[in-house]
Amino acid sequence: MIDRSFSLRAHAKHGIVRQVVGLFNDTSRGERPVVRSANALFTPDSVIWRVHGDVTTMMIGGVSALLLQMLHPAVLAGVWDHSNFRKDMVGRLRRTARFVSTTTYGDRADAAAAIARVRAVHSHIGGTLVDGTPYRADDPDLLAWVHISEAWCFLAAWQRYGNRRLPRSAEDRYFADFAKVGAALGASDLPVDKAHTARALESARPQLVADDRTREVARLVLGHMPDNPLAIPLQRVTMQAAVDLLPDWARRMHGLPASPTLVRPIVSTGALGLAKTLRWAFATP
Repeated sequence: MIDRSFSLRAHAKHGIVRQVVGLFNDTSRGERPVVRSANALFTPDSVIWRVHGDVTTMMIGGVSALLLQMLHPAVLAGVWDHSNFRKDMVGRLRRTARFVSTTTYGDRADAAAAIARVRAVHSHIGGTLVDGTPYRADDPDLLAWVHISEAWCFLAAWQRYGNRRLPRSAEDRYFADFAKVGAALGASDLPVDKAHTARALESARPQLVADDRTREVARLVLGHMPDNPLAIPLQRVTMQAAVDLLPDWARRMHGLPASPTLVRPIVSTGALGLAKTLRWAFATP
């Protein structure tokens, strides 16, 4: 009985890991998860390793960050005009997740190569907004907005659904570490603590806009359904958790409802349960 129970648990773990690996890696092209390296840009005991290494909180935070980023007209234009996001949303999200993983705990050489590739792509992207304003993807201020949105949402997701809430000093270390990656990409004047990051978010609000294209991106992201029908309830919980994570003003701009009071505990419990299950599946014996 004990052996059979162990076998069932092992089989369940293997199935969960396989599904997650397939979600974040294009296995048809031979992609494998990023290997954690002792020669990474950050040390294994760093806060950024802990935050970026949690599957559930990064999924929730990643969706929330994307919704926040798309409120900037130039960021939205760059994605709308120069990518196949609307046809290959999963591919786009995979590439972003892989970049974050590589620059957090991949080998330094791989991190440097990933940063160089992104900078090269950005150098060729530019255009004109509807009102005639020119934009470039390598604009330092634009890169700063993308970075700040990610940093804020990734950490907010960890603080809500991670397995150990971080004290304020650790939050500040996270922002300082992650700012090094943003600076390497060309972002300017990045905040390196929580207080300055909050002020940067607030100061950006006058530049943000919600329009038909913004709502179309939100519809594509939040309405995406997994191939496995059994995963649909978890997908809905994850997406609603991402919406709930947004600052109230950003959620109102998108026209997205927060979870009703009676439903909020269900969303929270579902997200926490998913996070706990995935940590169990990926835990090494």
